[in-house]
Amino acid sequence: MMMQPLRVECELDGKVLTLETGQVARQAGGSVIARMGDTMVLATVCVAAAREDMDFFPLTVDYREKTNAAGKIPGGFFKREGRPTTKETLTMRLIDRSIRPMFPDGYKQEVQVMSQVLGYDGEHPADILAMIASFAAVHISSIPFEGAMGAVRLGHQAGRFVLFPHAEKVRTESRLDLVVAGHQNAIAMVEASADQLPEADMIDALELSHRAIRQICAALDELRQKAGKPKDAFVAPVTDPALLSALAPYRQAVADALFTAGKHERYAAVGRVKQEAVQALTQGYEGEALAARTKAVKSAWEEFSSKVERQTIVAGRRVDGRRWDEVRPIWIQPNFIPRNHGSVLFTRGETQALVSATLGSRDDEQIIDGLEAEYRKNFYLHYNFPPFSVGEVKRLGGPGRREIGHGMLAERSLAAVMPPPERFPYTVRIVSEITESNGSSSMASVCGGCLSMMLAGVPLKQPVAGIAMGLVEEDGGRAILSDIHGSEDHHGDMDFKVAGSGLGITALQMDIKVKGVSRELLEKALAQAREGRLHILRKMLEAVPRPSSEVSRWAPAMKRIEIPGDRIGLLIGPGGKNIKGLEAEHQVKISVVEEGGIGKVTVAGVDRDKLERAYASIQAMCETPKIGARYLGTVKGIKDFGAFVEILPGVEGMVHISELAEGYVEKVADVVSMGDKLEVVIINVDDRGKIKLSHRQTLEA
Repeated sequence: MMMQPLRVECELDGKVLTLETGQVARQAGGSVIARMGDTMVLATVCVAAAREDMDFFPLTVDYREKTNAAGKIPGGFFKREGRPTTKETLTMRLIDRSIRPMFPDGYKQEVQVMSQVLGYDGEHPADILAMIASFAAVHISSIPFEGAMGAVRLGHQAGRFVLFPHAEKVRTESRLDLVVAGHQNAIAMVEASADQLPEADMIDALELSHRAIRQICAALDELRQKAGKPKDAFVAPVTDPALLSALAPYRQAVADALFTAGKHERYAAVGRVKQEAVQALTQGYEGEALAARTKAVKSAWEEFSSKVERQTIVAGRRVDGRRWDEVRPIWIQPNFIPRNHGSVLFTRGETQALVSATLGSRDDEQIIDGLEAEYRKNFYLHYNFPPFSVGEVKRLGGPGRREIGHGMLAERSLAAVMPPPERFPYTVRIVSEITESNGSSSMASVCGGCLSMMLAGVPLKQPVAGIAMGLVEEDGGRAILSDIHGSEDHHGDMDFKVAGSGLGITALQMDIKVKGVSRELLEKALAQAREGRLHILRKMLEAVPRPSSEVSRWAPAMKRIEIPGDRIGLLIGPGGKNIKGLEAEHQVKISVVEEGGIGKVTVAGVDRDKLERAYASIQAMCETPKIGARYLGTVKGIKDFGAFVEILPGVEGMVHISELAEGYVEKVADVVSMGDKLEVVIINVDDRGKIKLSHRQTLEA
């Protein structure tokens, strides 16, 4: 018997969002297929039995894009998808960051949310559908979850905001790529890259996004009415009031310890007070009772000490003595690594990034291949967070989700101000090594990345800086914090990163622990972030006032030339023979791209003289023969009626016997032999492209 799915629909800016359940993955705790156009995404959620030893919320989020969804076969030897791509990892983070705060406090059962693309039409965004489908799957399941959530992508094209813009146009035409998740009452998560968008426009974009999210939430509620399971009963654990009362005498000691100078010194000071409290409150307990009592006291301590710091902040005192809107001291050391094309040591408080810029040729571009059509990136940023940056011992591995996410945020922050390839034909790679960390290392990477490129001679449109904003709401008070450090991030209610130039925003990322933020709060946070960003920009420009007028002597020089499309094959040669020969002879890299019937050739090399010689050779090889042009050619063939002379690689003309000498020539072989060098001038090019040459006219001249 055919199973009929339960379905709801929602129209958004002329696009129809469909949500279905009950036909696929019926053994999962919740399963939903989200569809827009011919893009389809399946999301499922499952929950494991509760574990007594679990002291955190074990939420796992996975997202996969199988190329068969777009009618493609994966590249590589195995022809099978492997580890998650960067895009898949970033989508996992979008889902995780959106839903994690929506589970009840104290919930410790293991939850796994999985989504995969079933079909992709090249137009409608699969990652946003994965977010919506994941939200819906959790919403209709029995897992405790605080209401419906929605997500949208918003672009800005041709002067207007566009909901769910065409996937390709987001990358190539949109001034804004904004992803927002939220519920009926407020926005919960923001991820954006923008082309220096003013703060007021960004607020309007967020407001428009939230209106669409409310529509999606209504559709999810409708689906739950049709197919939802009863929610499991869950009572959030409550800290024993007696324990909190017993900790109260330590409040002043904690407050005093919080104002200890230095991150590690501060943690140690608070730790000593904690140890004293634990020892005092576990006196008289033994065996299993002692272990249980110790665990309860430590748990109560976390709530108690966090509240003390939050109350202190709201009262007007940050633990490092700064005002709410004050940025930590900044130190900048340009050209820290001599041989790098551009490098800077950027320090803000106890957060430090050693950032370098490396310039390369088109061969160094990153090729992106997935569901979408293959494209190339000539700018990318890699972020590394070694354990020594926080004084830890930890096994090194490949980049994790956090490193990939922070690196992409920094990359998006800078991408909007990169010069076009026509002006600056280099591939640029930024590497940010976090050497110290106490909050806001991704924004330090933005500042350091901007400075390193300026030092490398990259003509950026505008300098860019980044700042992390925080929020603490406690006992009816509210504090919006500029340039938060690690403790304020950990104990605070919001981590709101803003990057941009003096003209506007280039990137946003917001994660919250409360149930949402209002428009009024966003406006205040963005205004305060702008003041902080401008302050940082002034410090940056004091150290590096402008981009270097020339690229580093250690960077490859680069020249571009355009050649006729029909000369591309000649330049490359059979099996790449000609282009490889030029690269070997002149020690350069040569890349060729055809655009609109024109061959765009880039020549790169460290030795400027060899670069110029390679450039001249390509000019000569690819020039179009014109009447009157002179060449020193090579005799390639001898016939009774004349000689064939190669004037350019692969280009031959014929010198008639009458044009070989000033007087009468009886035999061609009397004048020239195979391999001879012969000066010639073009005297005619017929309609078929056949070239007539003369050696006699060069003698007359």
